[in-house]
Amino acid sequence: MFNRIMTPVDLAHVDKLERALDCAADLAKHYGLPITYVGVTSSAPGALGHNPKEFSQKLQSFVDGEIDKRGIEATAHTAMANDPATEIDNALIHAIDDTGADLVVMASHLPGAVEYIWPSNGGKIAQHAKCSVMLVRP
Repeated sequence: MFNRIMTPVDLAHVDKLERALDCAADLAKHYGLPITYVGVTSSAPGALGHNPKEFSQKLQSFVDGEIDKRGIEATAHTAMANDPATEIDNALIHAIDDTGADLVVMASHLPGAVEYIWPSNGGKIAQHAKCSVMLVRP
């Protein structure tokens, strides 16, 4: 059915991703698929790393924890953006191609009035991705 799942993760808000992480792991186990967890960073120092290498190490540590916790096959992929806050959607869409994912499983918040003007990250990915996208609500 699918060959690879991509799951975006925001390392600053992992506590809000549990339902999406559970869903991705369940699908991975059910279909025997690997997951690629994608984090987006910039070359500028930030709270999650002084440089992309340090960010990548933190992302890999997260992925290692998911492998141990969930018993899945998984890899880490660091996507780069000049300004992750404004370019995250495009970085994730490029990461779909970079990782070879044919299913994206990602967390999304409940829609509100703002989403009628600006789509959510999940909404934009679902509109523009060339693969299937599953948005997981809290």
